[in-house]
Amino acid sequence: MADMLVRLYALPPLDAALAALAPHDVQVRRALVPEKPRVLEWIERHFASWAPEVDTTFARLPTNCFIAVRGDDLLGFACYDGICRNFFGPTGVLESERGRGIGRALLLAALHAQRAQGYAYSIIGGIGPAQFYASTVGAVPIEGSTPGIYAGRLKG
Repeated sequence: MADMLVRLYALPPLDAALAALAPHDVQVRRALVPEKPRVLEWIERHFASWAPEVDTTFARLPTNCFIAVRGDDLLGFACYDGICRNFFGPTGVLESERGRGIGRALLLAALHAQRAQGYAYSIIGGIGPAQFYASTVGAVPIEGSTPGIYAGRLKG
């Protein structure tokens, strides 16, 4: 899978994406360090292969992991700087919660956080839904980026 590049200085506003979640009683916020065990357990259950990358995002303060919650229920997550600096991901939303704007809000929260740290661009590594990233934040494919950062990694 190819990587994509996002211009962080041209992001859509975050506030509108967060406001769109209010009718669904969903909040997007940074995960807190004491929530790490619960977040990692949830990711192991729903998105197992991404747990190690998410784990690394809790080593920074503030954490580089955003979560979407409804009350005490975890619905999705988005991280950055997990595999290497200036990378967005991994990210995931429960299948039952997709289509409500949760993924969009998580993506924008993480990308706005990268912008606040001084990045001008972000790399979305090993993308899956290219059309989502292109239409949401204007991401463009990076020529020759396959297999990218994950080339040669141990499997199993």
